[in-house]
Amino acid sequence: MASPTEPSSSRSVFLGIDVGTGSARAGLFDEEGKLLGSSSSPIQIWKDGDFVEQSSTDIWLAVCAAVKAACSRAKVAPTEVKGLGFAATCSLVAVDSDSSPVSVSSTGDSRRNVIVWMDHRAVDQAERINKSNSPVLEYCGGGVSPEMQPPKLLWVKENLQESWLIVFRWMDLSDWLSYRATGDDTRSLCTTVCKWTYLGHAHMQYANDKDSRDMEACGWDDEFWEEIGLGDLLEGHHAKIGRSVAFPGHPLGSGLTPAAAKELGLVPGIPVGTSLIDAHAGGVGVIESVPPSEAEEHDEEDICNRMVLVCGTSTCHMAISRRKLFIPGVWGPFWSAMVPEYWLTEGGQSATGALLDHIIENHAGSILLANRAASQKISVFELLNKLLETIMIEQKLSFLGALTEDIHVLPDFHGNRSPIADPKSKGVIYGLTLDTSDKQLALLYLATVQGIAYGTRHIVEHSNAHGHQISTLLACGGLSKNPVFIQEHADIIGCPIILPRESESVLLGAAILGAVATKKYSSLREAMKALNAAGQVIHPSNDPKVKKYHEAKYRIFRGLYEQQLSNRSMMAQALA
Repeated sequence: MASPTEPSSSRSVFLGIDVGTGSARAGLFDEEGKLLGSSSSPIQIWKDGDFVEQSSTDIWLAVCAAVKAACSRAKVAPTEVKGLGFAATCSLVAVDSDSSPVSVSSTGDSRRNVIVWMDHRAVDQAERINKSNSPVLEYCGGGVSPEMQPPKLLWVKENLQESWLIVFRWMDLSDWLSYRATGDDTRSLCTTVCKWTYLGHAHMQYANDKDSRDMEACGWDDEFWEEIGLGDLLEGHHAKIGRSVAFPGHPLGSGLTPAAAKELGLVPGIPVGTSLIDAHAGGVGVIESVPPSEAEEHDEEDICNRMVLVCGTSTCHMAISRRKLFIPGVWGPFWSAMVPEYWLTEGGQSATGALLDHIIENHAGSILLANRAASQKISVFELLNKLLETIMIEQKLSFLGALTEDIHVLPDFHGNRSPIADPKSKGVIYGLTLDTSDKQLALLYLATVQGIAYGTRHIVEHSNAHGHQISTLLACGGLSKNPVFIQEHADIIGCPIILPRESESVLLGAAILGAVATKKYSSLREAMKALNAAGQVIHPSNDPKVKKYHEAKYRIFRGLYEQQLSNRSMMAQALA
């Protein structure tokens, strides 16, 4: 490990760890929320159709490698790290009474003890659970998704009886990481409420009890678990799924155990904050990023007028409110699942970054384009953005968006998560020709970006129609680094979009959990205000032609889905 430039351990550094689908990442931040250094380490994944699995042993090794490399890169000594927090995908981990992995794989491979968030083996179980009409389903948009934990648990019970009997703890991945680091198996209100049907608002009366490190789990609906055939999980005060829960950032156990500290190259006893799901950590890492000009007239409740877009492979749309809002087709309301004492609603688009990759990679000109980008040492997106500028100038157009007047895209290539909640919805491209040039690919790419932005506009309008008052967007994640993607969103939705100063928002959100656990800040909200910072603000065009153009395209976008429904019913009648 490189020696620190400042040998004094007086500075406070906070460590955020994020386990995504393909890698574990670690980032170190100072007391102003500035990134000092980060590193990532790949993790293994097994995919077989609807089955997607990982190994918690492999994940922990990747976490240790990433933390050591990040400390070395940032020149941070172990004694300077004052607190840490974990964020991860909402994958499901199975361990036995010795904390050893238990297989969740049909192959019986004992390494594979994690069902990855995107695994769709439990579609049938989800449909059956949703027929129960349990009141808990009202709090997840009206029904569980096969990506949530109850359907996956039911699948294991019905298909892997031997594993089912051996498992001692079922944990969300970020909770398992905190448990692996501290030996404390307290669960997060974020994971349990968003993915396990836990009713977090059962704790409302204890919200002001600042000393409650963890609280007895009083939000499980036992009737629901009995009714869906998983009553055996209620044994021992719900020991297998969570006997105690805590607000994100609450300190766990006695901090980092000596064994975990040795593996991570850190000091034992460092406070570890209760975890968050990765997208929710992105929300915590950006939602208080207010430009200095607005900070003076900043009202405490302005936070309720913002929506965070966490844009990566898919996009999550996070908004919070003081009162609970039931919005059809939008997950939630989840109490204290992101910001304590606020209700979270969570929209989403299942394929955004993944869709842009799909559109580009399946085009006849994609290989030539990738080679050209590589020779210029820029990304394919940067090359396409430059190409669009050139075409706009050639065609003497006054704004970039106008290039797609003949191409319209419905981006539901992986179904519609929000606000229609129709997993059977299909993608549509309207306006194809025999042209296979890179110019045509650039237009198709732009139309897809616009289709994704119209989908976000639909989510924002739908949320506002059901009680939200969203007037500002904040964006983080890989796609937020693409200027065309962000400007088209601003023009189409008509809201300013704030980009955070630090691009690694999920890592910052995880580090904020560690900062809260040190008790340096009185609350998660106070830590967010101290460590979030705004970067660039992208404003919508004030040209009335741009607004008129996108109004027309948005009507066509909405019509593409209506047309699909009509076509679906026509075909169903023809086959009846």
